[in-house]
Amino acid sequence: MDSAQKIDPPFEAVRVDDHRLEYVWHGDRSPAGPVLVFLHEALGSAGLWRDFPAALGAATGLPAMAYSRRGFGRSDPRALPLPTDYLDTEADRELPGILAALEIARPILVGHSDGATIALMHAGSAAGQSVLGVVAEAPHVFVEEETLAGIREALPVYQGGLRDRLLRHHGAQTDGVFHGWHDTWQTAEFRDWNCLDRLPQIRCPTIVIQGEGDQYGTQKQLDAIAERVRGPVETLMLPDCGHSPHRDRRDAVLAVMTRFIRNLPRG
Repeated sequence: MDSAQKIDPPFEAVRVDDHRLEYVWHGDRSPAGPVLVFLHEALGSAGLWRDFPAALGAATGLPAMAYSRRGFGRSDPRALPLPTDYLDTEADRELPGILAALEIARPILVGHSDGATIALMHAGSAAGQSVLGVVAEAPHVFVEEETLAGIREALPVYQGGLRDRLLRHHGAQTDGVFHGWHDTWQTAEFRDWNCLDRLPQIRCPTIVIQGEGDQYGTQKQLDAIAERVRGPVETLMLPDCGHSPHRDRRDAVLAVMTRFIRNLPRG
């Protein structure tokens, strides 16, 4: 593919508009069939999914692609501060851009936190009607006080050692990754953000997974999604689990996702 460039196996880069995004691909490169597309959390990257995309790909027999959004990992930098509608831009421009560049016509979206929100928003847009299914881990579709409190509490964690761990994945972009999330969500303008109007446009099967101990969201997020999505929707609240179900309850989550994906209509 002319637009793809090797940078450091297994990571590659693809140009979307005027910038490059890093990605990693597991499995068959044929674009004809379904592809699992992984969308990372607010502090994540393609690499921070670790081996989970490959494991889910192997369990379902499907190729998997994880990418780093602009400003994350080894993707090109993004402008800061972030606008209030940065999630809209990711759902309506960036995600369609990389799907087109990699010729992925039948995506199954697997998102975590911000990535889960982007997946839902894209599936609820005109451009997202080719999405076969959405797996949403710990999404946020409106702003809760619990979310804001969790983000405030993340600052001392970042200063106390998390920054050093993230440096290995984001390099010089690390502070921008953290503050782009932390500072934007703390603004008065962002308190009124939501994507509830997108949910009724989602027609594909959807599963939403959250941990009972999630410090960034409550059952209200799952209820809002289940009440509004018009396609088949399933919700799962996991005990003994925090904000990252695929890490905190890996075996259970892998089994649930595998079952859901195997049962998706392939059309």
